[in-house]
Amino acid sequence: MTSDCSDAATSDGVPLAVRSAVRLSVKPVVGEYPRTQAMPVTGPLIDAYGRVHSDLRISVTDRCNLRCVYCMPEDGMTFLAREDLLSFEEIARVARVARGLGVTSVRLTGGEPLVRKGLVDLVAMIAEVGFDDIAMTTNGVHLAAHAEALRAAGLARVNISCDSLRPDRFGEIRRRGHLATVLDAMVAAEAAGLTPLKVNVVLLRGRNDDEILDFAAFARDSGRLVRFIEFMPLDAQGQWDRDQLVPGREVFETINARWPLTPLDDPSRIAPAERFGFVDATGEIGLISSVTEPFCGTCNRLRLTAEGSVRNCLFSDDEMSVRDVVRGGGRDEEIVTLLRRAVWSKFPGHAINEVNFLAPRRSMSMIGG
Repeated sequence: MTSDCSDAATSDGVPLAVRSAVRLSVKPVVGEYPRTQAMPVTGPLIDAYGRVHSDLRISVTDRCNLRCVYCMPEDGMTFLAREDLLSFEEIARVARVARGLGVTSVRLTGGEPLVRKGLVDLVAMIAEVGFDDIAMTTNGVHLAAHAEALRAAGLARVNISCDSLRPDRFGEIRRRGHLATVLDAMVAAEAAGLTPLKVNVVLLRGRNDDEILDFAAFARDSGRLVRFIEFMPLDAQGQWDRDQLVPGREVFETINARWPLTPLDDPSRIAPAERFGFVDATGEIGLISSVTEPFCGTCNRLRLTAEGSVRNCLFSDDEMSVRDVVRGGGRDEEIVTLLRRAVWSKFPGHAINEVNFLAPRRSMSMIGG
């Protein structure tokens, strides 16, 4: 989305910075970089469109202890065998090579990362590499028991998924687990210093879209950052359609009508969420409108799947196996070349809104968020 945080507003009260979003690539490419015909062999991880990749998403497992309706079917999922997963040592090696190429931040994902035993050890290994930021996305079920150890190992912050503030509805959407456990995990994370705490909410039309103001009030009361995420075509069931989508713009207008919002500056101009503060309270609202207002123009992310495939976009089926290189006795220089090739081949955007868009064959839990 646009990073202009002007206070100017249109006649309906929506900030001009929000209303004037550019649709194809809402945020412009940051900086000016030479575009060459050949893939660069020195310098940062840059693609053919000038985007420098400094963020590595590492999926540690495709397994999860929940079965959220927008992600997995209740039964019938097939998961990777343990021997097919990258070992912690292999993950740390790839992370170290990526750090040498200018990657400054790492996020651990899944599936649910905390279902993999020994995750604290992996955090410590990655922390030794020297990244500026190490974060994790979790459903919170096992977080309270490990929060302090994760912080001590080097984890800086967490995003916790929570799609309803009503216990019965939480159970319907997640199919497993309890709301109270997740709320307790938020308290434990903050007590351990895993902050700023972000709460991720996937909105589904007809299921939880009537809780927009409830979550806004939760942000105001707790001082936390609540991020509303558009439902994306990455569910394992393949049942995504636009009728279930709640646009980020609708979320903004709903909250702004009740509690006026003001845009917050994003100095990096690459964060996926449009950020807003409340005029009269603490707390923060984030909008991740990946479908209706894509931010491909500033995407700086590279993904490593649990079995060692490198992906340059959530919505692309193009993958390169770094596991084959590592287990085949390859040198670090070969990993460097693979990462550069993966980034250089990135498309300008995900094309969700194009008529020829095809959903990726693998779902979010198999890719890593």
